Amino acid sequence: MTRLCLTLSVCALAFGAATPVMAQRAEAVAVARTAVAPLTAAQRAGAVAAIIAAVETRYVFPERVAVIRDRLNEGLSSGRYDTPDRGVFSERLTNDLREASEDRHMYLNNDPAQYAAAITTQGDVFDNPEFQAIWAAAARRSNNGLTDMRILPGNVRYLRISQFHWVQDRTGQAYDDAMRFLRDGDAVIIDLRGNGGGDHAAVRYLLSHFMKPDQLDITFLEAGEEPVQSRTLDHLPAGRLVGKPLYVLTSRQVGSAAEAFAYDVQQFRLGKLVGGVTGGAANNNTFVPIAPGFMLSVSYGRPVHPVSGTNWEGVGVSPDVAIDPTTALEAATALALTGLLERADADPVDRAGWEWALVNAEARLHPVTLAPESLERLTGNYGGRIIELENGVLFWRRSTGDRYRLTPLNTDNLFTVEGTDDRLRTRLTGEVMEVYRVEEPAPQTIPRS
Repeated sequence: MTRLCLTLSVCALAFGAATPVMAQRAEAVAVARTAVAPLTAAQRAGAVAAIIAAVETRYVFPERVAVIRDRLNEGLSSGRYDTPDRGVFSERLTNDLREASEDRHMYLNNDPAQYAAAITTQGDVFDNPEFQAIWAAAARRSNNGLTDMRILPGNVRYLRISQFHWVQDRTGQAYDDAMRFLRDGDAVIIDLRGNGGGDHAAVRYLLSHFMKPDQLDITFLEAGEEPVQSRTLDHLPAGRLVGKPLYVLTSRQVGSAAEAFAYDVQQFRLGKLVGGVTGGAANNNTFVPIAPGFMLSVSYGRPVHPVSGTNWEGVGVSPDVAIDPTTALEAATALALTGLLERADADPVDRAGWEWALVNAEARLHPVTLAPESLERLTGNYGGRIIELENGVLFWRRSTGDRYRLTPLNTDNLFTVEGTDDRLRTRLTGEVMEVYRVEEPAPQTIPRS
């Protein structure tokens, strides 16, 4: 089967005639370190010639081929590639490939393991069992890229996807478990920050849970070939999450297949993107082995979205809520809780939980600092509960001797108590101590002795 692929510097998009498959370059498999012979001048020249030949044969935009070829030939003749170090050589080639093509899917990897598997393949490298095993090993080590699942305060469910792996008969089951976990949340946050891409099979599987069945999600085009459509799946063991409040975290390091999911969420209006503009790598790419031990990613096609009629190549996907990606989780959590609180039909118990959680989310997004002199006025003995100040920080010391740090949640002297998972809070006035518990409707009031 012929397979096509799209790859960012660490990501690829491959697909077959019936089912498009985005493929991201797997992380290196742990192997015994062996001495590698330095590159010779003849090997460098041969590698450059092979790269040029692959670009001339496969590159998606023929009008850019001459510029790429001239840049690589100039780099070779000028001595820019004169290094015995394979890593340095691949880095310099990658810089020239990207600058000349303005295509982030054009790059050269120093990867002897993948090269050794690829050169034994008569057809497409992705059909090679050894090549598949390398990628499958990376998927296994990272739970198929589903690296973190959490219940955030307010029953907001969080899923971190570090890479869109796809291993037949394995990854789908991992996603089924993750989707069942997300399904019971009041809102969902999917964290793509740093995700360079992966297999479109995984993207389509995930996307299908938020859309109706048999909907066109993207079309892949290649010169001289019939367009290949990707459509949402009919059967999903975990059921669908259509209409579930969805927030997707993005950053500049989000690329390729990960961008495809973010683009789908935005174009189909499935949720909100929170964070930074993504990398801008949309072209389809495939891998070509380049002696002695390199893998070349070369773009050969492009995806077209049914809503926009284009893709995100070169421009990235702009977030709906632009914010420093390092605080995107806090921002998305606050947005999710605020949105839930706007529901007129909300259960009172749920509403109380969302209100409680929102205070903490806002404090994490906008940390509060109180002046030491203000804190000093709050110290004292509140019915055996000692509040003391140390190095500008309040602590609650109980009669047992245990001591807990108090972190301010707002300027009204409301604090969360360390070690209680924000299930316990206190407000101090200097005259009384109010103790709030998440499961109780009213606080306990204790006067200062």
